[in-house]
Amino acid sequence: MNTRPNLLALSLLALLASPAAYAEIPIDVVAGSDIAFEGLLQADGYWYDSDVLDLDADAGDGLDHDFGLRRAEIAFKGKGPGNFEWAAGYDASGDGKFLDVFAKYKLGGNSGRYLQIGQFKQPGSMEELSSSKNNDFIAKAMVTNTFAISRRLGIGAGIAEADWGLTASVFGRELTRNRAHGSGYAARGYWAPVNDKGRVMHLGLSHADYDTDADTLRLRVRPGADMANRLIDTGNMTDTDRIATTGLEALWINGPVKLQGEYMRSDVSRYRPGSSDFTGSSGYVSALWNLTGETWGYKNGVPTTGLPDNPGSGMWQLGLRYDTIDLDDTGVPGGTMDAITAGVNWYVRSNFKFMLNYVKVGSDRNGNNDDPSIIEARAQFHW
Repeated sequence: MNTRPNLLALSLLALLASPAAYAEIPIDVVAGSDIAFEGLLQADGYWYDSDVLDLDADAGDGLDHDFGLRRAEIAFKGKGPGNFEWAAGYDASGDGKFLDVFAKYKLGGNSGRYLQIGQFKQPGSMEELSSSKNNDFIAKAMVTNTFAISRRLGIGAGIAEADWGLTASVFGRELTRNRAHGSGYAARGYWAPVNDKGRVMHLGLSHADYDTDADTLRLRVRPGADMANRLIDTGNMTDTDRIATTGLEALWINGPVKLQGEYMRSDVSRYRPGSSDFTGSSGYVSALWNLTGETWGYKNGVPTTGLPDNPGSGMWQLGLRYDTIDLDDTGVPGGTMDAITAGVNWYVRSNFKFMLNYVKVGSDRNGNNDDPSIIEARAQFHW
């Protein structure tokens, strides 16, 4: 695997040498727009105890680990003039891709009603809509990585009140060339019957329906490690027409404890006689405990992570997650997989985060079991 050693060295140097600052850097006011600069660097390491398949991305090199730059994001954001907001972001890691590139107009000043155009995260998974810098675990849940749509070019509208909200959009391809395609629509609604400081109960429902890319769809899943080889795989399902995904989500915050879960079911329609439609499903439940006593915020239907109460000693978290996914259906032995992830996170001052995870995986594809375990580490610098 190409670990991009120069970029990795620079990111680690930044992690060690950069002073603590605030979440974003104000730059200037141009044409009535307050412009700020944000960034995120994440350097990952993975150590594999493989079972059947060699999880190392460069299988056959005799190594049992991967190191690399997971994210190298930069973004410019603006507020104004008036009720306008905008963003332009890019991730330089891997092959590179555009992030949020949109313009938003708030209807009625500070109200939660808005119109949006450009590339942005589509309504869907609560975890996908949350900021990557505050991921509870190093790898997002299997359901998020498999069925969430993430960013697409589109037009969206929404309303966000204190305890409920609704968003909807129509979308097409990703802005970056040769990435995801397929036009469709998505909607998400949520309700927070309990919404007090340090105490939140949230329920959500989402649905997305879009064309499959070139009438071919392939679903495959990594074992809770972003650089590992994939263990379960449907292969290329041809003569596919559309994929419709419905998601359920729930969140409970009580002081320093957060419980969170999501479930998605995707139905793929196929048009060739004799080809059965395909259904896949996945979900997770997770628990986080802030040992140092901090709680979470809540905004626009997603939890938010604040700064440590004591910046010098930082904020410590313990986490546990159970993941499951089923890609087996008639004529498609994609496989099933379960994973348990245990983790510890350390947020230091305003800009640093260190993560350590242990993942135990159990998978079955076409009657073949593969049950590896993985140790993961991440160093993060954000501003």
